[in-house]
Amino acid sequence: MPELPEVETVRRGLEKLIIGATVTAVNVPYPKVITGDSQAFVTGVMQATFTKIDRRGKYLLLRLSNQHTIVSHLRMEGQYSVEPIGTTPYKHTEIIFELADDRALFYNDTRRFGRMVLATTGHESIVSPSLAKLGPEPTEVDLTLPYMINAFSKSKKPIKTFLLDQNQIAGIGNIYADEVLWQSKIHPETPTNQLSESQLAVLRSNIISEIARAIKHHGTTVHSFSNVFGEVGKFQNELEAYGRVGEPCLRCGTPMVKIKVGQRGTTFCPFCQVKLD
Repeated sequence: MPELPEVETVRRGLEKLIIGATVTAVNVPYPKVITGDSQAFVTGVMQATFTKIDRRGKYLLLRLSNQHTIVSHLRMEGQYSVEPIGTTPYKHTEIIFELADDRALFYNDTRRFGRMVLATTGHESIVSPSLAKLGPEPTEVDLTLPYMINAFSKSKKPIKTFLLDQNQIAGIGNIYADEVLWQSKIHPETPTNQLSESQLAVLRSNIISEIARAIKHHGTTVHSFSNVFGEVGKFQNELEAYGRVGEPCLRCGTPMVKIKVGQRGTTFCPFCQVKLD
């Protein structure tokens, strides 16, 4: 699933390609991609111009000139591409926005899990309630240490599970949770409320720097992620824990192991990341 760095990479690409473009027609080969009334969605975007592309957690917010916003979640394998108008839809193209400049914005999704919904700008949480529940962004400004000390002290969940909860911190998924726990020398099954303030400070620093570093490398391509230019991410070449089961730990040389935490595959070093009793 695209995590925050991948979604931010898509956002930046869309910002370069479609700002100022006006929608002249909408084709919907797969109507289920739209949550709610698909005809109202089409009517609501017609003749509107893309003015801004925002992101919140793993959600894309495509702002339109008519005070509407397309709320888009890529889920497992959703991808956007910009094509010459008249391009034959791909096998898994779900919606096509034809633009006034003889281009078209395609949304393609091989797993068909991605969804989009049209909202009045400023009231997105009415049609997508999960937006209002998202935790802070993993940035220096938003993710404060006092917040972490307070929020983490209230949970007995394994820290890996807690980090995946978008209501606690927005945008972290399986890849980056493994990465920041390895960097922080924290066992993924450690109860969240057992982490000390000093451990939380280290974890916070690693979360912020890792997400920023992944964005700089245009995200991670493990299976199928690519940006709107059709380019894969490069951060998979920088991973220190995720996907390295059986390989030597980059700190101590101990073979990395993989377990399930909350039904999610989790890779860690059994020597560096010792579980608290």
